Amino acid sequence: MYAVVRTGGKQYKVSPGQKFTVEKLKGEKGSVLSLEDILLIAPDTEKDPIVGRPVVEGAKIECEVLSQARSKKAIVFKFRRRKRYMRKKGHRQQLTMLKVKDVSYNGQVWKEEEASK
Repeated sequence: MYAVVRTGGKQYKVSPGQKFTVEKLKGEKGSVLSLEDILLIAPDTEKDPIVGRPVVEGAKIECEVLSQARSKKAIVFKFRRRKRYMRKKGHRQQLTMLKVKDVSYNGQVWKEEEASK
């Protein structure tokens, strides 16, 4: 079972029990977030996936916030040859690490424990 969720302008393929990192979301460590921009749910390999247009109505993913952190520094260096022009900047993106607890749609719930079997 997997789902495709959209957050921070990006799309992530997630399963119950999986950990993944997204751009910063509000929430303290240990709190539970609900993501509702679900683009696709694939319940099983033999069943057809549920595709949203653009999102699947009534679907949501419950996630636990594992940590709030910052990424490794990305260096931005601008340079013009023979003009004595150089600019160096660094950037560290704020990140949130999440763990998917369950995926629900129309009364069906896929939990973390079922995915590990």
